[in-house]
Order: sequence, then C-alpha cells, then structure tokens
Amino acid sequence: MGKNRHWVAAWLMFLSLAFMAGCGEYGKVDQGRVIKFDKDKQLVTIIRDVKEDPNNPDYSHLPPITYELPKNPDDVGADPKAGLRMKLDAKNKEIVLFDPVSGGFKTLHYTLLDQKENLSKDDPLIKDKKFPLVDREKKTITIFSGRQKLLVTFSVPDEYFSLPDSAWEAGDEARFYYKEDGKALRYMNVSKTDIFKK
Repeated sequence: MGKNRHWVAAWLMFLSLAFMAGCGEYGKVDQGRVIKFDKDKQLVTIIRDVKEDPNNPDYSHLPPITYELPKNPDDVGADPKAGLRMKLDAKNKEIVLFDPVSGGFKTLHYTLLDQKENLSKDDPLIKDKKFPLVDREKKTITIFSGRQKLLVTFSVPDEYFSLPDSAWEAGDEARFYYKEDGKALRYMNVSKTDIFKK
C-alpha cells in the first residue's frame, strides 16, 4: 500500500507540474519502457505500457513511439537506459524481447539453471554487479528484475547468444507530458526517481 501511495503522489506531482508548464488546454501523459535513446538528437523511443499499473506493466503497444525531449533542461529527467527485454515470465520460463529488425516481439522459452526470489538491490548477490551477465562460453545469461525481485540464470538456443547484451536488459521506464505528438514538454525517468526505487 505504501509503495502505491508513493507512486500516486509522484504521479500527481508530475501531472501538476506538467499542467503548470503549459497555458490553456491540458496535454496528455504517456509512459513506457525505453528501447532506444539517441543522446545526440535527444530522442527517446518506448514501447508503451498499455496497463498503466506499476506493479503489473504490459509493454505490448506497437509500433514503438518516439519522443523528442524538451529543450529546457529543467524539464528533462535523467538520461534513460535502453533495453529490449519487455517481460520476464518466471512461471512459464519465457522472456519477451522487442526485435528491432522485424518491429515486433519474440517470445523465447528458456532453460532455467538457477532462480533466487525476494532479493533487494542491496542483497550481496545483486549489489555492485552489472546485469545482465552474459557468458557466451558457458552459454548462460543472468538477469535481475528489481520489480519482481528475481535473480534468474538460464540458457537459450545458441543463435540467441549473438544478440547484444542490451537485448536482455530491461530499459528504464519513461514518462512524458506532451501536447503535440512526438514532442515532450516534460520528461521523467521513472526508474531513476528515488521514490520509485525498490
């Protein structure tokens, strides 16, 4: 309950600041997982969360959506981390990845090697380590889901080890306030906002 209250408070704060940023009509808010960030052009591409539930997101909206970040640095949050992992389904041993080539999703069934649950980011198994850990010699991939508090080591068919490490990374959650499609008036990196850290 406490986490939800924090989420609602931050959401309302973001909306109120966004409304004050523009005069007249209210704009819109969009949110999703970052799959690409062009720092030079200040463009962020996301897969929209169609559920808008912070505890149970659903990154399945296609096509991806690109936003140009605001020019005013006061309206821009921390740079986002991009990744292609949309979902980790530990129950069914599946991972859903966004495929930039086809523009769609791929669902991979993995072979579970190890799984540890209820881990915080301060756990010795997690702290000071950079995930995903991809070992192409041993054919293993280890990822940590902070939202699910899961540390999972698994293997996939050989051809998938040619993918870049970022394929197994969950991109940051980004939120945009806008009035004109594709042009953000305000941008928040939800994943790097303190009250959202779990």
